[in-house]
Amino acid sequence: MRPRLVLTLAVLPIALAACGGGGSGGTPVAPSVADATADNRAVKSGGTLNIALNADPDALDPSVSTTLVGREVFASMCEKLFDIDAKATLVPQLAAALPAVSDDGKEVTIKLRAGVKFNDGTAFDAEAVKKSLERHRTWEKSARQSDLAAVSKVSVVDPATVKLTLSRAFTPLTAQLADRAGMIMSPKALETGGDNFGASPVCVGPFKFGSRTSGSQIVLDKAPDYYDAAKVKLDKLVYKIIVDPNVRAANLKSGDVQVADQLATTTVKGVQADPNLTVVSGGGLGYYGLTINTGNATGSTEKPGPVNTPLAKSPQLREAFELALDRDQINKTVYNGLYEPDCFPLPADSPYRSPSLQCAKRDLAKAKQLVQASGVPTPIPVTMTTPNDATNQRLAQVIQQMTKEAGFNVTVQTAEFVSTLEQGKAGKFDTVLNGWSGRVDPDGNLSNLITSRGSNNYSGMSDPGIDDPIKEAAAATEPAQRAELYAKALQRAAEVRGVVYLYHNKYYLGMNKTVAGVQYFKDGLPRFVTAGFAG
Repeated sequence: MRPRLVLTLAVLPIALAACGGGGSGGTPVAPSVADATADNRAVKSGGTLNIALNADPDALDPSVSTTLVGREVFASMCEKLFDIDAKATLVPQLAAALPAVSDDGKEVTIKLRAGVKFNDGTAFDAEAVKKSLERHRTWEKSARQSDLAAVSKVSVVDPATVKLTLSRAFTPLTAQLADRAGMIMSPKALETGGDNFGASPVCVGPFKFGSRTSGSQIVLDKAPDYYDAAKVKLDKLVYKIIVDPNVRAANLKSGDVQVADQLATTTVKGVQADPNLTVVSGGGLGYYGLTINTGNATGSTEKPGPVNTPLAKSPQLREAFELALDRDQINKTVYNGLYEPDCFPLPADSPYRSPSLQCAKRDLAKAKQLVQASGVPTPIPVTMTTPNDATNQRLAQVIQQMTKEAGFNVTVQTAEFVSTLEQGKAGKFDTVLNGWSGRVDPDGNLSNLITSRGSNNYSGMSDPGIDDPIKEAAAATEPAQRAELYAKALQRAAEVRGVVYLYHNKYYLGMNKTVAGVQYFKDGLPRFVTAGFAG
């Protein structure tokens, strides 16, 4: 584990909480999620598109990858059985149609697109699908095992059909197959590369892997064997790793890159002001919040145990801590008003979110009453672990100040992002700032994150009132029934308060106005299959 820096952040002057309002010096105009797909200008053939990524992806192996930036690169070179469209609806991609499901929900039959080749020229068929799915679900190094845990068997019906046998009905399966668990890899490349497949990955996609320089760039070339190659106009994609958000924006303005991903909210306004640039938004499926260790004594996948901190021992103090927070002011102060404040992990526009789920506003008087009634001497000590980037430290400052008014004394520990995840998984924290990039099916935002012994359940929550409705919802097929069950689980989770949700983060994509045909959806993954330079 990497060393941590321990500090108490300076108290933020209260006057700053009002910054970021409207007008020439205030909040940027929030771009619409539809802006990218509304750009239907004709594009010419040829050219290289340079794209700035905000981090270096992990291994380009769909079985082991865990990063959002990795998913961005996969979107151009590793197609999946299913995908989402501009309305976040599940649609076939390498599959020929949505799956056929048996009455008991335990047999799922998938017809495959015909005439498809991998980017090494070999045939895509049911045997190839079986090989990839088996690797995803059984390989000991695979991070997809939990995604496909309901699958007990993969069978080849004929060259264009696979059948998945499930141990239990699992409605979210199609959504899982619209992410890395549904990416199909070339059997030939798997045999050649083995565990090192990610060094030279081969899938089906509009672009094929060219080269990678660690920490610098990833180059993809137009794939001549792609089944829809005629609509692919660009010759090459170059993903450049530019971690610093100000440098990323500067490179976009200078023309060194034509697209920049995940613009910091502090740079959006400056990019919008440039007459040669535009900003579009995506994302919104995920969330960010403060996880409170309530029972993660020895690790998130282990049996919960007692945690000896004031917040862990008292649901009333956790309620007071949350009531001391003003989500709207956090959004304005830290994010220029460009995120979506919320207290639940499902987006407000999700069809699976019940209208009964409502957020309480800041109530400092009640927070103080709860603190006083607890009998714990004030100020109540809280240690908060946060990634060491400037934005997270800014968020920590605001939380520190707001909760101080209610009687808490928050000490902030900063660490590298990966270290905060290690500490979260191991249970070596009091509270930690972290988030989730989000999935189109609500199960992907819940099962592994707030149910008992889930690998990402850093809080250590374990409550039948949360577990049972989520499990029932995964087996249900009617959206209304699933929404009702998720409402039960989330109401109970809101009472336990293992996670204090703060907002749904949007992703902002900066582009040169010469670039057209980019697709940017609610998953925050830029798609360049139809992109190019305007003719």
